[in-house]
Amino acid sequence: MAELDRNPVLMVGEGWDAYRLLDSGRGRKLEQYGPYRFIRPEAQALWSPRLDDWQADGEFVPGSDEDGGGRWQLDPRVPEEGWPLEWDDGVRFMAQCTPFRHLGFFPDMAPVWRWMGGQLDGCDDPTLMNLFGYTGVGSLALSRFGSVAHVDASKKSVAQARENAALSDMEDRPIRWLVDDAAKFAAREVRRGNRYDGIILDPPKFGRGPKNETWRIEEGLAPLVADCRQLLDANSRFLFLTVYAVRMSSLALAGLLDEVFAGLPGRIEHGDLAVREDGPDDRLLPTAIFARWSNPR
Repeated sequence: MAELDRNPVLMVGEGWDAYRLLDSGRGRKLEQYGPYRFIRPEAQALWSPRLDDWQADGEFVPGSDEDGGGRWQLDPRVPEEGWPLEWDDGVRFMAQCTPFRHLGFFPDMAPVWRWMGGQLDGCDDPTLMNLFGYTGVGSLALSRFGSVAHVDASKKSVAQARENAALSDMEDRPIRWLVDDAAKFAAREVRRGNRYDGIILDPPKFGRGPKNETWRIEEGLAPLVADCRQLLDANSRFLFLTVYAVRMSSLALAGLLDEVFAGLPGRIEHGDLAVREDGPDDRLLPTAIFARWSNPR
């Protein structure tokens, strides 16, 4: 039976050549994406900034609606089509200022990708699934270990993921690029009797599928996790669940996994993702909550 660890875990993303968290405070953050600097809203930055003057090439100005909206104010030299960046092990991708305030990837996921790689140590030709896979950086990182089913409802995101694979010279990697509703795909995989060695879930708070299906995390998460459990067995290695921008505790996510994964061995943990800020204070900016099941062999 999987053992639940109630003590929270902190997974910290460090800056690298392509990305730095330069400063944060008063509800905003200053980041470096390759040659460009951007200011974005960050509700969890409750403290004061360290730097007096934030020089940036662009800023996302949020709308009045709590659930989203807003616009970018960009220097003309920031390319609309994006610019290439690189992560570990030759994974390259296009950064781009999107209408949803993101820049085409989530830097706080870097320690998650490394953790998943560690869980697959010694696993021969694993089968993996990335639900809500976005622009494919995580799928490319996982593809060096085995085959990956990359699932996202956005045709545009999957197209960008394919372009990132080409940019990384990884077009021949064993990745299935699937434009599909994540919950429906997982349910079909259960009916097909398929299994996976590892699953990563990065669901939004709200979303729509390719046929205008509605996703609300409060309603859809529990049945989706239950389906994912049926795709795993005692020889599988992990499930990793991240959740952003919701009024929810990581302990609640762990409680869900504790119930659903009761019949499997291994360990259930939960906690926060955070990014380490450049500077002498070694400040950590929390970005998301997570829960994970692991089954080391």
